[in-house]
Amino acid sequence: MQITEQMEETQTNESPIVVGLDIGTSKIACIVAQRDRYGKLNVLGMGRADTNGGVQRGEVYNIQTTTEAIKKAVEEAQKNSGVEIKVVYVGIAGQHITSRQNRGIYTLPAADSEITNQYVKDMIDDMHKLALEPGERIIHVLPQEFVVDNNIKTKQPVGMYGSRLEADFHVITGKIAAAQNIKRCVERAGLQMLGLVLEPLASSASVLKAEEMEAGVALVDIGGGTTDIAIFEDNIIRHTAVIPYAGDIVTQDIKKECQVLRSQAEKLKVRFGCAIAQEAQDCEVITIQGIAGHEKKDISMRTLANIIQCRMEEIFSAVNFEIRNSGLQNNLIAGIVVTGGGSQMTHLKQLVEYVTGYQARIGYPTEHIARGTKDEIKNPMYATGLGLILKGYEVLAEDAENRNNKKKVERIVVEEKPQEEAPKETFQQMETLDSKPDVKSEPWWKKVNKDIKNWFADTGVNKDFEN
Repeated sequence: MQITEQMEETQTNESPIVVGLDIGTSKIACIVAQRDRYGKLNVLGMGRADTNGGVQRGEVYNIQTTTEAIKKAVEEAQKNSGVEIKVVYVGIAGQHITSRQNRGIYTLPAADSEITNQYVKDMIDDMHKLALEPGERIIHVLPQEFVVDNNIKTKQPVGMYGSRLEADFHVITGKIAAAQNIKRCVERAGLQMLGLVLEPLASSASVLKAEEMEAGVALVDIGGGTTDIAIFEDNIIRHTAVIPYAGDIVTQDIKKECQVLRSQAEKLKVRFGCAIAQEAQDCEVITIQGIAGHEKKDISMRTLANIIQCRMEEIFSAVNFEIRNSGLQNNLIAGIVVTGGGSQMTHLKQLVEYVTGYQARIGYPTEHIARGTKDEIKNPMYATGLGLILKGYEVLAEDAENRNNKKKVERIVVEEKPQEEAPKETFQQMETLDSKPDVKSEPWWKKVNKDIKNWFADTGVNKDFEN
């Protein structure tokens, strides 16, 4: 991937500026950040806009509405950061996302061949040739473990020697139409999409700790339209899944049961949402404005909590099913990390532990953020946007390494001295010698005969030889 104009123009002594664009069901967030000398993200600016129904369950349903929302979020981010945004890394999610496990086999050229990055890349490229359902495309091919010569398991085979290389891959697929709709919206907003990243992978990068991914952990990202799951163990992604309902369905339940407007239901959920009904006081009442001049309405905190708890129990029952389906239910030593906009309800941690039986925590994207960053950006709802930036830096680092390797190869080729060609006179002389022997030189048999004759002369038997 080539370095873009934006990155060339904004590059400093520290690192280039990277932009993450999170196209969610309820909101679109555009975050501009730059790494400092300590490797932390210094957030330069952020913009946010409501999707206004243009995105449903992670998929774009209205190109025009979504494009306008992207423009609004990008313009706000440009204003706050003072950076002209031209290229972005974009997240993709939705119920159309599926995953599968595949095994690849690669036979090396010789029995003692050294495994190089190119051989690994060839195996990944072969996974991109898998037969898929009509209308599907591969989004990510993630290597898990490699096996060299049927007996050596390793996560990094480069540099080892062998004759046969095998690997397990986690292949994530999605609808071609969904990806194309996202790309169309981004391009219509005047931007270039540098990469398309699965949103739970991006969220994992921003909220999970290295110890958790090694021990075994399940990330649960509760968005507006979908709940995304990513399970890690031994620093390897083992399972991904998407549950087609999340925060928006809780809002719909509140709207229906409390008979209020959707905007009012959203505010009730965000400001007063409680995931355990027993923790809410029945005597506490929320008063909201009546619709179209009607009288004000009182809603009990206990009633609101009951509505939320029923739906959240359903969501985490589905999460628990996906964990069991992965076969890793006994390996999650670090438990569950919950993030996303839907993770901000009070007592949600206790509900998750009660429903699933795993220890849990709420994941805040503070691990990779520099000091002095505004508290607003540390909200779990921005975990995906910040994760997209981290994934963008990974892509840039990989591209830089590939360019360096290419330069090394080119340097070696240039420095190798080509074999010098013999002068034309030499070839002409050789041709002359081959075709016309030198008449002045004696044949070999005459020379040998002379030597023998001289030897006999020295021994006094020359006459006998002559006779």
